[in-house]
Amino acid sequence: MERVKPSLTPDAYAASFGDWRGEELRRLHAAVLAVEGVEEVIKWGHLVYLSNGPVALIRAEGKRVLFGLWRGQRLREVEPRLKPGGQFEMASIGLAEGETLDPAVVTALVRAGVALNAELGDPTKATKA
Repeated sequence: MERVKPSLTPDAYAASFGDWRGEELRRLHAAVLAVEGVEEVIKWGHLVYLSNGPVALIRAEGKRVLFGLWRGQRLREVEPRLKPGGQFEMASIGLAEGETLDPAVVTALVRAGVALNAELGDPTKATKA
C-alpha cells in the first residue's frame, strides 16, 4: 500500500492525489456528506465518517480507491459489490481507474449504516462487549 503523509483536513487529503483517485475521493466525499448527521474526520490516515461510532471510510491506495462500511456485510443487498473483510462486519468496494460508485448508492449505504449505528450502537464497542 502506498504511504501517504497524513493530511490535516479532508479537502487536503483529496487534493493530495492529483489523478483520478483525487477525483473519485471528492465524488465519494460529497455523496457521504449528503447524509445528515455524519461527521467527517481524518483518522488512521484517511477519511472516516462517524455517527454514533464509525460508519464509513474512504481511502486512496496505489491503484484503487477503497470505500468501506463498518457494518457493510449487512448492506450487501444495497450494493452487491461489497466484499466482506475485517472486523466489525466490515465490507468494502475497491474502485480501480475508470470505475465509479453511483452517488445515490453511496448515500443509501451511508444512511443505512447510520441507522444501524443508531439501532445497535458503536460497532467498535458492540463487538468488544
